Amino acid sequence: MRDEQTKYQARAVQTFGVNPASVASHERYAARFRFPFPLLSDTGRMVATAYRAVRPGSRSVLRTVYLIGTDGRVRLAQRGAPAADDILAALE
Repeated sequence: MRDEQTKYQARAVQTFGVNPASVASHERYAARFRFPFPLLSDTGRMVATAYRAVRPGSRSVLRTVYLIGTDGRVRLAQRGAPAADDILAALE
């Protein structure tokens, strides 16, 4: 996602990451990898649970990409790291 920001910006898509690491950990991680989007801390895994991104029978979080439209509807929900063009195709 980091390297594809111009594609997302061109379509007015706001990207951000959510994971269970602490805020301090996110600050270091974002600086190290130069993320041009915010990372949100979900230490209690409430967001991950709500979006069904917690591995069943575990506390580990599965990488999951969601695209949510301005109307609040989920346009895409996909595990892994789909390509930017595949994500943006869900806007059509």
